[in-house]
Amino acid sequence: MHLGISILYRVPEPQDPGIFSFLDPLSFDVWLYVLLAFVSVSMTMFVLARFSPYEWFNSHPCNPEYDRVENQFNLLNCMWFAFGGLMQQGSEINPRAFSTRVLSGFWWFFSLILISSYTANLAAFLTVERMISPIQNADDLAGQTTIRYGTRAGGSSVAFFEESTIPTYKKMWDFMSSNRDEVLMTNYSEGINRVLTQKKYAFLMESTMIEYIVAENCKNLTQIGGLLNSRGYGIGTQLGSPYRDEITKVILRLQEDGKLIAMQNKWWKKEQCEREDSTKEDANELGLKNIGGIFLVLLFGLAIGVFLAFGEFLWKSRQNAELDKKSMCAEMAAELRFALRCNSKKQDRKSLELDGYLSPPFQSAMNGQTVQMMDSLT
Repeated sequence: MHLGISILYRVPEPQDPGIFSFLDPLSFDVWLYVLLAFVSVSMTMFVLARFSPYEWFNSHPCNPEYDRVENQFNLLNCMWFAFGGLMQQGSEINPRAFSTRVLSGFWWFFSLILISSYTANLAAFLTVERMISPIQNADDLAGQTTIRYGTRAGGSSVAFFEESTIPTYKKMWDFMSSNRDEVLMTNYSEGINRVLTQKKYAFLMESTMIEYIVAENCKNLTQIGGLLNSRGYGIGTQLGSPYRDEITKVILRLQEDGKLIAMQNKWWKKEQCEREDSTKEDANELGLKNIGGIFLVLLFGLAIGVFLAFGEFLWKSRQNAELDKKSMCAEMAAELRFALRCNSKKQDRKSLELDGYLSPPFQSAMNGQTVQMMDSLT
């Protein structure tokens, strides 16, 4: 059997949920990336809708005198469309072009996985009592000042800390030696009682004794961390005793047969003392390592949408160039100038004519609607 110095502390109490506990299912990094994804999709949707000729339409197709085309995806509408998709509610705005529809599909898929993961983890957070200990190991204990700690005065544990050269243990000994009268106990019973009665005290003692005490008071006491050092039990005999080898063989046989473990479980682990939360599963927040793949899928969708919008722009520019009897570069320049006019949702033909961006009126089919074609001023 092996033993070492360990930490005896009170069982942590369940934490009350905070006002913003609904944010706990997702880590801070995930929330930050979700906000970034929302802004990116909104801006990309706005740019694609401006440059895709299939998002421009005539709101009055039955009126041949109406010479203005509209685009429903202004910046506010793009943000409202992305927000509605994220909330699984949709909106009254629907994309017309194939590029914006592809981007919308990837955004809806991203929202579906994100909301489903958040809802599933939120249910776990609402049903599981979170019991978080303020300390997890000796480093945490040495790095704080709220919880006081000590050991039995005059024992081997004090000698270990006093003679240790490890920085963490030296720091702990400096604290215990400077508060000797307050933290060092005269016996183990006094230290155990102080842990039971005070919430801000930890007692350092041999691990085997801690295991026995925790088995007797498992609802109130617990062992924190692992072993600070490692030692083994042994049976002392007279030098040159003939019983030494026989005792060693018997101990090894008991260890190989598992009888030592059975005796330890019989006396150390009490079946009648079981924690109520021992069968509860802890709920952990979801980080990028859990749902980071959906962000990659969304980036892939953004790239596909941009590629398709560029293809639509080139294809429509080629068609208009053939109808207008001019070069494709001139038509692309005219289409680009038209898309960059972000001062209004509606594009009036007469104002564009005065600026020199439109040729005399003629009609051409665009996305099933009758709209005015643009021409550059030569």
